[in-house]
Amino acid sequence: MSVWLPTAPCTPGACLEPVRAAAAVPRAVLRLTAVAVLLLAGIVLCPLGGRIPAEWVGRWCRMIVRAIGVRVRITGAAPPAGGLLLVANHVSWLDVPLLTAVRPARMLAKTEVRRWPLAGALAARGGSLFIERDRLRALPGTVAEIAGALRAGAAVAAFPEGSTWCGRAHGRFRRAVFQAALDAGVPVQPVGLRYRWQDGGPGTTAAFVGEDTLLASLWRVARARGLVAEVEVRPVIPPGAHPDRRALAHAAQPAAPEPAWTHAALVASALEGPHGQLGPAAPGPVRGGRSVSRNRQRPGAQGMTRAR
Repeated sequence: MSVWLPTAPCTPGACLEPVRAAAAVPRAVLRLTAVAVLLLAGIVLCPLGGRIPAEWVGRWCRMIVRAIGVRVRITGAAPPAGGLLLVANHVSWLDVPLLTAVRPARMLAKTEVRRWPLAGALAARGGSLFIERDRLRALPGTVAEIAGALRAGAAVAAFPEGSTWCGRAHGRFRRAVFQAALDAGVPVQPVGLRYRWQDGGPGTTAAFVGEDTLLASLWRVARARGLVAEVEVRPVIPPGAHPDRRALAHAAQPAAPEPAWTHAALVASALEGPHGQLGPAAPGPVRGGRSVSRNRQRPGAQGMTRAR
């Protein structure tokens, strides 16, 4: 790995809290089986491409998240149609179906995703754009490829932090992907992702950080009861609203989490919490707002709160 790669201080030992209420093992196995079936169905239907209505794709993505036991709440207005760069903070592998539920898009993913069971094949057949994160020289070509897809009217989804964070802290948005939006002259759609427990308290069980393995994360989420994924579709940033990629990245950056966790705070909390886990954090207010179905792509569409 190159030294320029984005990294996060989040690690499984310091950040991942124990499951509050564990589902029975048979129920967890049933959840994972349902997810596998849905992913296989997606791989089979991928060749149909654009002939599948966007609304169906959005419902399928929400079904994947719901199948593993996580409820979904989406707020905000529907993204516009046409070329669009969707950007979001990055916490979990669940972020991918959640962001696709906002609007089906070509996902910008690291090359390692190709090797993931089922999900890797689905990503490749679904038109994902893969980036070699450890090759800085490949970055200009990737930016040009993204800009070309945007000019052609496609939506491209990216996680500009470049690494997953636990959700109690976040990284700054890297600027490169925003250059593609500037070159293509398309709007940017910021999306905020947050995972909470059903009682409103923040949770890190869904986080996929550090040396955590995909199988361990899948099993942890499948065993959890009461997890809620909150998706906030923020106001779209029109083309030309910011002069350069630095300003555009700053405008799309989500607000600091509540509370704002620094690296030092993560370490201190790990020392205070039981069994090397984060100590409890004060729950932040749940933001209200407009809500939307993922697949509606009409500009200015009215939103309504959805819980799945």
